[in-house]
Amino acid sequence: MKAFHEFIEKDGRKLRLGYTTGSCAAAAAKAAAYMLLSGRKKPSVKLDTPKGITLELGIRDIRMDENCVCCAVKKDAGDDPDVTNGALIYARVSYSNESGVHIDGGEGVGRITMPGLDQKVGEAAINSVPRRMIKENVEEVMALFDCKSGLDVLIYIPAGEALAKKTFNPRLGIIGGISVLGTTGIVEPMSESALIETIRAELSQKRALGHGAVLLTPGNYGSEFIKDQLGLDGESWVQTSNFIGDSIDICRELGFSRALLIGHIGKLVKLAGNMMNTHSKYGDCRMELICAHAAAQGADRELITSMLSCVACDEAVRLMRGSRPELERSALASLTSAAHKNLSRRAGDGLEIEMIMFSKEYGVLGKTGRADEFLKLIIDEQ
Repeated sequence: MKAFHEFIEKDGRKLRLGYTTGSCAAAAAKAAAYMLLSGRKKPSVKLDTPKGITLELGIRDIRMDENCVCCAVKKDAGDDPDVTNGALIYARVSYSNESGVHIDGGEGVGRITMPGLDQKVGEAAINSVPRRMIKENVEEVMALFDCKSGLDVLIYIPAGEALAKKTFNPRLGIIGGISVLGTTGIVEPMSESALIETIRAELSQKRALGHGAVLLTPGNYGSEFIKDQLGLDGESWVQTSNFIGDSIDICRELGFSRALLIGHIGKLVKLAGNMMNTHSKYGDCRMELICAHAAAQGADRELITSMLSCVACDEAVRLMRGSRPELERSALASLTSAAHKNLSRRAGDGLEIEMIMFSKEYGVLGKTGRADEFLKLIIDEQ
């Protein structure tokens, strides 16, 4: 088995890629399923990641009997400073009384206790993409052996509860362990300056093509909304990541006359507090901002107290909507206005900026006055 050695260049440095806890869990589950159905030990397993990179991962601490197999994969974060680096991610695969593949989390895997996250309250904190990877890989093995019975897959991480104390999980209402994460299966070491230069390159290309207006969005939620709700293709917008302020600066420097920012409330609400880099390491004032604007619009103390305990913005919106729909509308309008003022101040003279704020559950929550006009102009330019 070859060690995983894939690299990227960032800031003139050669940085090694790693693989996610989701990839580890899927690989361990695949290997355990193979050993259960074949009765033979498997020292390594190949795993195709959503990124398109195929991993060959070593299998550790194998324990087998005729009804159950447990094994682990060691997390390798590459050159990314990830607290889970080196942790053993285990899978226990056993026969089920029901058909299909059934996935749950055990020791060291967090459990969701508050709404608004990737999984429902009460579920193990194994996110959607890792769940799909586990299911597809176990099903691949079942097909290989023509297995007609169902299989139970339990993911557990002995060091998970201790590691979780070094993460945001306790603040998010995820108790008992870490989350099993990853949307691509691969960990890429982060470099802020390299990310900003990537944004600059994309914006420069659009300006060179003659575009005077540009569509910006922080990340995948915004991209999905623009694609699914507005029907635009992936070439229509530029992802800013958390660097909204830097992206506005670049737009102004390059000579764009108009910019439209479309983003999820979880990111854009921070703009109302003039946080132009929305990464959580710089602060998390989402609930405080929502509550301040709700209180200014007449929310009572009981509602504000409930909203302050929310871990997700959608849940705060739900509480306002359940209290008084007119309160929700006025509070979100106030938030949108405050965010727009800060965006306009950052844009300065020569660059006009509008915004649309949405949530995955409730759709458009806030829209500035000329947002639709800017959107039409951008579509026409495309």
